[in-house]
Amino acid sequence: MDAGTRKIDRWFASYSDDHRNDTNQWIHVVCVPAIAWSVVALLWCIPAPGTLFRPGFWAGLAIVAATLFYYRQSRRLGLGMLGMFLLMALLSGYIFETHGMRALLWSAISVFVIAWIGQFVGHKIEGRKPSFLTDLTYLLIGPAWVLSKLYRKMGLCY
Repeated sequence: MDAGTRKIDRWFASYSDDHRNDTNQWIHVVCVPAIAWSVVALLWCIPAPGTLFRPGFWAGLAIVAATLFYYRQSRRLGLGMLGMFLLMALLSGYIFETHGMRALLWSAISVFVIAWIGQFVGHKIEGRKPSFLTDLTYLLIGPAWVLSKLYRKMGLCY
């Protein structure tokens, strides 16, 4: 890659190198967003400090931090990820308000475990270890990689 290549493009190229198998890619398209939602939901379940903050405070902080990371890489990806995170937060808030914290917690734990099993099955099929085992930043790159695949399919650049 030349020196003019954006850092996000280098991240995606490296991530894509570990995800060449079509089946593994499809597993990731399903499981990565599921894991991202489950993390938002798990953070939603942590009680908010004091009386000024509402449920979802910790999820909100994590969403802001992650969105800033993505926005620094690419404005369009940052805005797209913010949209995805807001949908995840709406879903988490809805489950929390209608079914309670316990239902949200167990749903998030179940999705988290099942999606990670899917991820490892995908990597077993691929025959390559997950990218995050070499650099934890790939835990953030995965969701943006999935979104970038959607952008490309829609003819949008990121």
